[in-house]
Amino acid sequence: MTFVKKLVGTREFYKEVLTVAVPIMIQNGITNFVGLLDNIMVGRIGTEQMSGIAIVNQLLLVFNLAIFGAISGAGIFGAQYYGCRDNKGVQHTFRYKLYICLLLVTVGILLFLSAGENLIMLYLHGEGNDAALTSTLKYGKEYLLVMLFGLLPFGLESAYSGTLRECGETMVPMKAGVVAVFVNLVLNYLLIFGKFGCPELGVTGAAIATVISRYVQVAIVIAWTHTHGNRMAFIEGVYKEWKIPSNLVAKITIKGTPLMINEILWAAGMATLMQCYSIRGLEVVAGLNISSTITNLFNVVFMSMGNAVAIIVGQLLGAGKTEEAKETDAQLIAFSVASCLVLGAILIVLAPLFPKMYNTSAEAKRLATEFIRVGAGCMPLYAFLHAAYFTLRSGGKTIITFLFDSVYLWCLSIPLAFVLSRFTGMNIVPLYLCCQLIDIVKCIIGFVLVKKGVWINNIVED
Repeated sequence: MTFVKKLVGTREFYKEVLTVAVPIMIQNGITNFVGLLDNIMVGRIGTEQMSGIAIVNQLLLVFNLAIFGAISGAGIFGAQYYGCRDNKGVQHTFRYKLYICLLLVTVGILLFLSAGENLIMLYLHGEGNDAALTSTLKYGKEYLLVMLFGLLPFGLESAYSGTLRECGETMVPMKAGVVAVFVNLVLNYLLIFGKFGCPELGVTGAAIATVISRYVQVAIVIAWTHTHGNRMAFIEGVYKEWKIPSNLVAKITIKGTPLMINEILWAAGMATLMQCYSIRGLEVVAGLNISSTITNLFNVVFMSMGNAVAIIVGQLLGAGKTEEAKETDAQLIAFSVASCLVLGAILIVLAPLFPKMYNTSAEAKRLATEFIRVGAGCMPLYAFLHAAYFTLRSGGKTIITFLFDSVYLWCLSIPLAFVLSRFTGMNIVPLYLCCQLIDIVKCIIGFVLVKKGVWINNIVED
């Protein structure tokens, strides 16, 4: 009974958690809901268009998570600096984020321009289906070319919004995200289908709508931040100089590089897993695209709770409240897992309804339903792993998070998917399930690491 009490927080605790998590949850939820509507709109055109966009978005995920990982190292310091009220320290971490984002945007554009077509072709498989494969490649290239214009605003928005959240301001990024997704939704309707006198651009229209919405989002966040210097003290004079103390650069780089490499390898690993599954044909790609769009809508709960762990526990560690940080972390993890047990059960029941909204083959719809059920059943597993990852990260244990996350993925999950997809005749659904359930071992490792408290560390004491 005492053990259960340790996992249940007070009313004040849940109020604080929800104050941090709900705005992030709403922003991500609306983003994913509009992403679902986008996906359905494109899916109404045809399977090749939907698959082309799905493949490109899987590749762009590598860039997005590279940005996330690159600024996460600075974010650890930012949260702890804010916890001990060091505004100058927060300012330096923000400048670091800007530098690294601009570097990654340049690298990303050059990479996709030079190797984009070859990367898309890695996912195109299927006997006697050359016309569909060629069409999918064409649509993927069209979509990618336009999406490259959205890399810069994505990087800048990530730097600004990440710092605002570390300083306790979660509402502004949420509101900017809400505006952006509705802009995206409206423009998608107009440009994909050519409504109200607009040109009918199909997948190109979808890409244009996304890029414009990203510029709207970053404009809102930047404008608010620079007009509220009284609340966001770090922004005052941030561009008057660009210097960052060399010792802090070294500390952030040492802590942050494993995070960036981890996110890149993790995203690349997800892309590799999809490539393994795509060996079984375009209908599998279409089914996975539908299922990932649906499950992402529900996954916002544990994703947002991970952000809450990083912010709340990071601030407590920065303030030197180690025992409170340990107790709070256990309650956050329990809350996340319990929430996902309920959501997973609901999604299992609703799974057959979502694929019916797509104009694709009966087999793709059937596979999508099964994939959704697998993802729903594993949702509590994902919730624990996500919270454990952010717990380890909050104390700056980035080498451990690197081993825990991407090394595990590349050494166990990917080899399993590679062998099962290429050297067995196993049906794709049980194959997919096996590749998810191998994370049970990772859960055990995560439980031991969190329980031992290896993450309890104040990295800004000096």
